[in-house]
Amino acid sequence: MRKQLALAIALAAPLSAQVADKANERYRTAEGRQGMLANLSAEDRAARLKGEVIVKELGIQPGSTVADLGTGGGAMLPLFSEAVGAQGKVIAEDIFQDFLAPTKTKYAALKNVSYVLGTEKDVKLAAATVDLAVTIDAYHHWDYPAEVLASVKKALRPGGRFVIVDYFKRAGAMDAPGVALQHIRLDRDDVIKEVSAHGFALERTVEHVPGKQYLAIFTPVR
Repeated sequence: MRKQLALAIALAAPLSAQVADKANERYRTAEGRQGMLANLSAEDRAARLKGEVIVKELGIQPGSTVADLGTGGGAMLPLFSEAVGAQGKVIAEDIFQDFLAPTKTKYAALKNVSYVLGTEKDVKLAAATVDLAVTIDAYHHWDYPAEVLASVKKALRPGGRFVIVDYFKRAGAMDAPGVALQHIRLDRDDVIKEVSAHGFALERTVEHVPGKQYLAIFTPVR
């Protein structure tokens, strides 16, 4: 029994010990975040994210509520806003007020979008209010995945889904060779293991950008 317990701890350690230290370096100061915001709010960011492909893949229904977790510069908000329609809702969540404030101003015309300041451990969404929670190029920044995933699960309605779009942890996955190996916290298979270990079941996964990014859809286990 002791040997089995020791083995379980040893296997779990590589996942639990992973934190987004390298990925979060530039987010620790206001100056660093301003530099990142220039990229996150760039006019071509939605196109670079292949945002229309993401929306189509997810089959977002009019009238639904979508949460954009780690919205950053809000590049996906117009696409989500259009997909849910006038009767739907989009919640733009981020942990940095200096991201949310300019994004709220930029997209003031999107009347079905609201803004929520989360924390490193809690997305701060009301219980059972969200049909689809999506995090794009942001999961690898989560230092406290267990806590955040618990808050996401709480926010989802029955039948709700949680979606991750992120880079593979592989050489060549990001623009500069080898960067993904340092920057990305976990590769896709380990992300699936991590999310599944915290109350979700994998529905399906696809290569969003072959060799570079994946999209994984999960449903909460009740």
